[in-house]
Amino acid sequence: MMRTAVTKLARPALFSRSFTTTARVMAEGDVGAPPKTGGPGDAFQRRERASEDYAIRQREKEKLLELRKKLAEQQAHLKSLSDHIDEITREQGGEQN
Repeated sequence: MMRTAVTKLARPALFSRSFTTTARVMAEGDVGAPPKTGGPGDAFQRRERASEDYAIRQREKEKLLELRKKLAEQQAHLKSLSDHIDEITREQGGEQN
């Protein structure tokens, strides 16, 4: 009987913990808000972002050059097909050229 009374008394004390909140503290090395959240960031963050932007622009430039090359190849292919069609029609007498 004594044991049940002790456990009943101990349980409410365990489950009635209060939660505390603390102020957010910046760790050592944290500097300002990152640029993604609107803060200016530090010099390293700005430099890193600039280098990433430069790399992205370079990849886009390379892709654009490849697309232009493919477009030129396709236009040349279409021109050769058109010339071939004209040659065939001339041989068959379809057009009076």
